[in-house]
Amino acid sequence: MNTNTQSDERVLHIRFQRSDKKRTKEALKAIDRGESPKPYFETVFHEIEDLQTVTRPTSLTLLRTIARERPASIRATARLVDRDVRQVHRNLEELAELGVIDLEMDGQTKRPTVWYDSIEVDLPLFDFETDSETPAEA
Repeated sequence: MNTNTQSDERVLHIRFQRSDKKRTKEALKAIDRGESPKPYFETVFHEIEDLQTVTRPTSLTLLRTIARERPASIRATARLVDRDVRQVHRNLEELAELGVIDLEMDGQTKRPTVWYDSIEVDLPLFDFETDSETPAEA
């Protein structure tokens, strides 16, 4: 059960093809001033298939189960979601490769973990490097 308040909620920001450069610059300026900026977790995907891997229903079920139940192993995760262990193992390996979960060794087993409470996805509809940030007026 998540007992965090909104102010200390850890959010993983998933962005497609561009990072939040403004946020990065603000954090660096705060560090230069001797301040500690609020932690910001971001991953940038450059392939739409990577975004699809994270947002497909089976992946979201796995992520929610890991966050809520904190299973001790991949096998325990498979039991919780009532799926075949091999399929769950393959899905968790994909998510680990994308950096949205950790698979921590615990003796002979791998324990899936997440370090965030929610995910926000930023999917631009324009290429901000070459297009304007607002659609042209018709």
